[in-house]
Amino acid sequence: MFRFLTAGESHGPALTAIIEGIPAGLQLDLDQINVDMARRQQGFGRGGRMKIEKDKAEITSGVRFGSTLGSPVTMVISNRDWENWQEQMAVFGQSQGAEITAPRPGHADLPGVLKYQRHDIRDILERASARETAARVAVGAIAKQLIAVAGITITSSVLNIGGAQTETEMLEAIAKAKTAGDSLGGIFQVMASPVMPGLGSHVQWDRRLDTRLAAAVMSIQAIKGVEFGTGFAYANLPGSQVHDEIYYENKQGYYRRTNNAGGIEGGISNGEPIILKAVMKAIPTLMKPLATVDIADKTAIKANTERSDVCAVAAAAVVAEAMVAIVLAQSLLEKFGGDSIADLRQAINSYRIRISE
Repeated sequence: MFRFLTAGESHGPALTAIIEGIPAGLQLDLDQINVDMARRQQGFGRGGRMKIEKDKAEITSGVRFGSTLGSPVTMVISNRDWENWQEQMAVFGQSQGAEITAPRPGHADLPGVLKYQRHDIRDILERASARETAARVAVGAIAKQLIAVAGITITSSVLNIGGAQTETEMLEAIAKAKTAGDSLGGIFQVMASPVMPGLGSHVQWDRRLDTRLAAAVMSIQAIKGVEFGTGFAYANLPGSQVHDEIYYENKQGYYRRTNNAGGIEGGISNGEPIILKAVMKAIPTLMKPLATVDIADKTAIKANTERSDVCAVAAAAVVAEAMVAIVLAQSLLEKFGGDSIADLRQAINSYRIRISE
């Protein structure tokens, strides 16, 4: 089964990802992986780190002559900024520089130091940082190439930045927030299409496709809510206006004229595009920091400031694409199995023939 782990700190030497369960024979396009890596770094409102890092993934295992072997795939993404942090982030030796003791409201700083019994917040923030998502995007780029075997593609778009809903207004809002030393969140949408019916299951809570997708997207730093299709607007509408009526044509099969369910019913994909939206809170690192308490002496103080973005909603949308692709890859392999891509294709084709009949 497709699963992965990431490792690495924001200012450490590198980020690493290990993926297990990719069938043998998937021909990988490294350039396409690095296209997604670059997309994660784009967007108006990104911080100075993006001027330093030019992320590229290096594959160090599990691939030969561009084709997966069925063994674990390892990817490494070097941190260019490591050369400026070797003393502060040394694996061995003595601590260099002042400790960070002013936790940022809204970040993992305070709960992290309490949980892990640390006295320097850097021990927490380095891993809690959204820099970790670079590794997830690399994994997701491979997952996208896997689900392409079933014809599935994934796209995303930004719908709202700080209340603004047109591109010009969004840019203006981000510029004003930067001038004010503030930050902004927003809403993005991810769509996967076409997705055959039958991925996921109703039989257990943790096998429901929407459960898995929601958890995957919620795992992205700063995401605070996920909805499918009509989502929270369901609360305002009667059943007669929200359920997607079912039709049938000989050549087309079953279809809907609306997609309020966002492509999932009863935890199972229904053949319509999977559409979800997520809300990202404003980044907690502010150039005009909020009030906090010094964990060293418990005095009132202003929160720590780290180099950060003003707005990263567009980047979060790219990360969400990756997480959706990962869940769909897991679901495809769970349903169809296959130690090789040829086996996977054959199983998918057989299933499509069956449901078309």
